[in-house]
Amino acid sequence: MGQEQTKSDGLKVSVLASGSSGNATYIETPHQKILVDAGLSGKKIEALMNSIGKTVADVDKILVTHEHGDHSLGVGVLARRYGLDVYANEATWEALTPKIGKLRPEQKHVFARDSEKVFADLEVQSFGVSHDAADPQFYLVQHANKTFAIVTDVGYVSEKIAGIVKNADGYLFECNHDTEMLRAGSYPWSLKQRILGDRGHLSNEDSAEALVQILGARTKRIYLGHLSQENNVKQLAHLTVANYLKEHDLGVDHDFFLCDTDPSQATALSVF
Repeated sequence: MGQEQTKSDGLKVSVLASGSSGNATYIETPHQKILVDAGLSGKKIEALMNSIGKTVADVDKILVTHEHGDHSLGVGVLARRYGLDVYANEATWEALTPKIGKLRPEQKHVFARDSEKVFADLEVQSFGVSHDAADPQFYLVQHANKTFAIVTDVGYVSEKIAGIVKNADGYLFECNHDTEMLRAGSYPWSLKQRILGDRGHLSNEDSAEALVQILGARTKRIYLGHLSQENNVKQLAHLTVANYLKEHDLGVDHDFFLCDTDPSQATALSVF
């Protein structure tokens, strides 16, 4: 399509919810409508979809990243209510099944880690990450030469992950915590160690450092996501990342935009 691509043909994305309390992302092409994760109640996800002028009844499938409740809470109820296909890798299915209840066998599909699938006009690549779940994986989606990468719930960004998602048109990228807020906060030390560890979550600083290595000329929009409600605030995450990128001569608010996300309010449906 190239230069002839219209907005109706494009890759469309809305981060329906992102944060420690629940996560879901809606992705649309002319022939596919998918959710990546459904970590809120079915009722909340339906309301968030309606807020961007969409309905869960139009969704074709749910791709699950891992079994933690803030990514899977609504998977079962939505799949049963709307007859949706659900995709996850084998280890995630084993951990997920007791959490989401029974689905018809034909609704359950295996999407192996570090593999690719084509759903009509949407190509999806899975990639494994370091996080304390059974076998967590995230996704790079592509349509009409546009790519969008979801990178959250990761203790660190490996060279392999960086290579897979480098120079995407858009990102949902984790900024889970401010390190000083976490260290000074009320969490028990064992939980702090988990979050700070290699199988935990990216801090604002970690995210900024990774983005410097990953961003490219194609990158237009970065959603800062999965913020901890206890150990971060939007303004701090945004300022920390923006300042670090500017220090490295990257064109914040010129070549690309940093976008905030919210645990209870969807971002506008944007076209890449």
